[in-house]
Amino acid sequence: MSERRPGARLEAILAALALSIICLISLANVVVRYATDASFAFTEEFSVFLLVVMTFAGAAVAARQNAHIRIELIEHLLPRNWLPLVYVLQWLAGVTVLAIVIWYGSTFTLEEYQWDSLSPGLGLPNWIYVIWLPILALAILLRMTMSLRDRLSAHRGGHDES
Repeated sequence: MSERRPGARLEAILAALALSIICLISLANVVVRYATDASFAFTEEFSVFLLVVMTFAGAAVAARQNAHIRIELIEHLLPRNWLPLVYVLQWLAGVTVLAIVIWYGSTFTLEEYQWDSLSPGLGLPNWIYVIWLPILALAILLRMTMSLRDRLSAHRGGHDES
């Protein structure tokens, strides 16, 4: 990765905030459990939710910075004029996966809302947890598209960004 790209600041802040909250509530739960032999009921439910938010927000940041783990061997072995095709094929594979996540995540969120499903721990509506799946998958798709645009532009300009 040659340089840091702008454009995913919101997701970076969201991921950092989610991680900070996980750390704080987990630490508070350990302290309370140690001191009182009781624990907060909400910590596991919120921690799992925040872990998903952190993962997807971090994936959006990585997609924007073209920092996802991938096999670059093909990019290095192919002639330079084939690279745009490889970039587009990589993007299409990501779009396919993310489109499935967005579709099923949206369907699942709508079903959770329609069925008035409640979370097992705190009894909160499940849809407020699940709605972040399609929203953040859409953010990853947007950042991945921005990265593709940058890579194709850099290729035309004569300096590749792998």
